[in-house]
Amino acid sequence: NAIAPGFFLTKQNHALMTNPDGTHSERALSIIEHTPFRRLGEPEELLGTLHWLASDASKFVTGTMTVIDGGFDAFSI
Repeated sequence: NAIAPGFFLTKQNHALMTNPDGTHSERALSIIEHTPFRRLGEPEELLGTLHWLASDASKFVTGTMTVIDGGFDAFSI
């Protein structure tokens, strides 16, 4: 089982997703435009799925990838 995160604003990609003044970069705006939730994800939003996968609630789940991406459509860009 795995979590497939979409686009989250983290320390790792902060320079790619934001301009020096803190506004979203063109790249981030393009991603947001193709995401129904109209925003980037927050790392904390992975915790519910992580908790579920680590708990007995998913003990009969096998071979699944849980996509947490706000509905991002990579093929629309």
